[in-house]
Amino acid sequence: MLIVLKLLGSIALLIYGMKVMSEALQKMAGPQLRHLLGAMTTNRLSGVATGALVTVAVQSSAATTVMTVSFVNAALLTLAQAISVIMGANIGTTMSAWIMSAGFSFNIANMVWPVFLIGIILIQTGKYRYVGDFLFGLSFLLFALGMLKATGVEMDLASKPAVVAFFSSFKTNYGTILLFLLIGTILTAIVQSSAALMAITMVLCATGAITIFQGIALVMGENIGTTVTANLAALSANTQARRTAMAHLLFNVFGVIWVLILFFPFVRMVCAVVGLDPTATEQDPTKLSFALATFHTFFNVINTLVLIWFIPQIEKLVCFIIKPRKADEDDEVSLKFIRGGIMKTPELSVLQAQKEIVAFGERMQRLFGLVTDLYSTQDEKEFDKLFERIKKGEDISDRMENEIGKYLGDIGKAHLSDETKQTILLMMREIGEMESIGDSCFNLARIMRRKRSHKVWFKDSLNDSILKMYATVDEALSQMNRVLGGHRADFSVETSFEIEHRINALRDSLKDQNISNLDDKVYSYELGTVLSDLIAECEKTGDYVMNVVEARLGLS
Repeated sequence: MLIVLKLLGSIALLIYGMKVMSEALQKMAGPQLRHLLGAMTTNRLSGVATGALVTVAVQSSAATTVMTVSFVNAALLTLAQAISVIMGANIGTTMSAWIMSAGFSFNIANMVWPVFLIGIILIQTGKYRYVGDFLFGLSFLLFALGMLKATGVEMDLASKPAVVAFFSSFKTNYGTILLFLLIGTILTAIVQSSAALMAITMVLCATGAITIFQGIALVMGENIGTTVTANLAALSANTQARRTAMAHLLFNVFGVIWVLILFFPFVRMVCAVVGLDPTATEQDPTKLSFALATFHTFFNVINTLVLIWFIPQIEKLVCFIIKPRKADEDDEVSLKFIRGGIMKTPELSVLQAQKEIVAFGERMQRLFGLVTDLYSTQDEKEFDKLFERIKKGEDISDRMENEIGKYLGDIGKAHLSDETKQTILLMMREIGEMESIGDSCFNLARIMRRKRSHKVWFKDSLNDSILKMYATVDEALSQMNRVLGGHRADFSVETSFEIEHRINALRDSLKDQNISNLDDKVYSYELGTVLSDLIAECEKTGDYVMNVVEARLGLS
């Protein structure tokens, strides 16, 4: 029982070490990773490179694939682009296997304690705390690998007749290979950590409990099982996102199929590369672990080299398998980009939220466009239709603020860099101000309904002035969306200030003109009140827009 607990505890510590390492790497490279992800192109080779680099950086292919599904869900990546990124993620994840194999190749206990010490010192100094966090996670990882190795030796499964008899009952044939492949798939799907299953596989091979053929079959199963995470993330997403997750599954299944066809020659070739005799009764644990890592790398690299030329065909196949569903029709209420849930990588989740905020800003500009249309329309039915759309749009803005705010709050609970924490606070301010823009749009619609019901009509000169005010506010919204969708360093607040000054100047001019006209009894007091309310609400909308820009640029 003690040995079993040691084994389970080591696996838990291994997963925790990987998690701490991943979070630390994200804190160090979060902004750069977000820029890298934003620079994805239609070039399949750059997509593969991007997927590999991001996965190596965050040490989680599951995180990369879940993120990719989210990008497709938001129409920020095409299905073809996403397939290439996932291919790269599969290559990037092989780094974990090499880390595992290194842990089995020498006595790492000698370096764990110095790394722990350096990590703690760096964390306490504060200046290099993220490097310290990374070393701390690495220490846990190495310590867990050492414990796994020691526990494997202590188990000494090869000397236990019952264990030897059990595994010996599995002949080295395709039936056994398929069985172990299925076991690897199921266990990885349950644990949702291919790294943990890779470590267990290395322990079983190193102790002689299973052969290298059975171990490689488990690794093949792990490659299929790890696709479960992305498919689960895509359940609530749109058709293209579900197709992306399915492409990930098909990619790995295709690899397993061709490896099964060439299984024994391919395994012997891999063993020859590391200098291992797969038929020998006594095996070098180090070479066994390197053989598993080498197979994992060859499997994914060769699979990518073959399938990268068939991305259009894979796209057609997944489109044939997964048909559009009625629920995928435009849903005006649901968020497009973050409804898949929080990713396992909080630093990268900020990118998801930012893209949703960009969509929020664009929606608010479209809503203000409906306000302009409402002012200009003469048809009664068209007016009522536009009014209801504005009312619904204001309700959607409330829900978007709540959902994005909740998402940002959930991200904020994770361990984040100071820069990301500040970014989240500014994003909270952005969505609050944008919700206020939605409120102003509905207020303008109600003022215009009051104007219409009381049969208040403006002369051409006033109409032209108000339409100019609307156009200037729309210009401010356009600039706001350019700032939201771009890099902060590329923009200055001066452009938005200049537009706001023009809005204020129009307000002052119309306000003075209104007071003068009321004094001269040019029109009724009721008309003057409607005009005053309209220009005040437009100016208020301009203020909210300015607040969004200031928040995006990090200004107080």
